[in-house]
Amino acid sequence: MTPSLAIVIPVGPGDFAWQGLLPQLENADASEILLVLPSDSPSTAIPAHDDRLRVIASRAGRARLLNAGAQASHADWLWFLHADSRLESATLQGLHRFVAGDCTELGYFDLHFLDDGPRCTAINAFGAHLRSRWLGLPFGDQGFVMPRRAYEKLGGFDESLECGEDHALIWRARRMAIPIRALSAPLYTSARKYAERGWWRTTGQHLRMSWQQVRQYSKAGAQQ
Repeated sequence: MTPSLAIVIPVGPGDFAWQGLLPQLENADASEILLVLPSDSPSTAIPAHDDRLRVIASRAGRARLLNAGAQASHADWLWFLHADSRLESATLQGLHRFVAGDCTELGYFDLHFLDDGPRCTAINAFGAHLRSRWLGLPFGDQGFVMPRRAYEKLGGFDESLECGEDHALIWRARRMAIPIRALSAPLYTSARKYAERGWWRTTGQHLRMSWQQVRQYSKAGAQQ
C-alpha cells in the first residue's frame, strides 16, 4: 500500500504565485494539499476545483507556515513546496517513486529556473546542483520531501529563525544521520527576483548568506 502524501505550500504576504502552481498538482498522487497563509493576510478567493485542497492560517514566518501545514495534515509523507515552484511530468514521477519506496530519507529535486529572469540564472542552477550533490546542502526551493517520522525526528523547522530554516533543517539531518537523497528529477522556480534586483547583486547576497549560514550551523553542530 502506497503511503499517503500531503503537499504543504507556504504563502508569504501578497504572494499569488500559488495560483499557477495548484493546477500543476492535479496529477500529484497526494491525499492533501495545504495552502498555508499568514493569519493577517487579506482574505483570498481560493479555487474549489480540488477536493484535496485546504487553506490553513498561521502566524507569519516561513518556518511557522511550514510547521503549521505539516501539523494540520494527516499524511504519512510531507512535500514542502514553494508557491513559485513549477513542475513537469518528470517531477511527479520522481516524487511518486520516492514516496512509494517508503524509506527514511530526505529527498530533494534538481533546481531549474523559469525564463522570467536573466539567462545567467543557468549559472545559479548549476551552482545549486554542485552545492547539493557535492556538499550535501540542498535548499528549500528544491522541494524537500520526507516521511513524517523523519520530520518529527528533526523537530520540524526552527521557528526562531527569520530566514535559513531550510538550511538549518539540512544541517540537523546531517547530524542525525538522516540520508539526504537527490531524486534526479527537475523542479522549476521563478527567477523574477534576479530580474528585479539584478543578477550580480542577488547572487552575491545569496552567496554571502549561504556562507554565513554554513559557518553558523556547522559551528552549532560542533558544539553539540
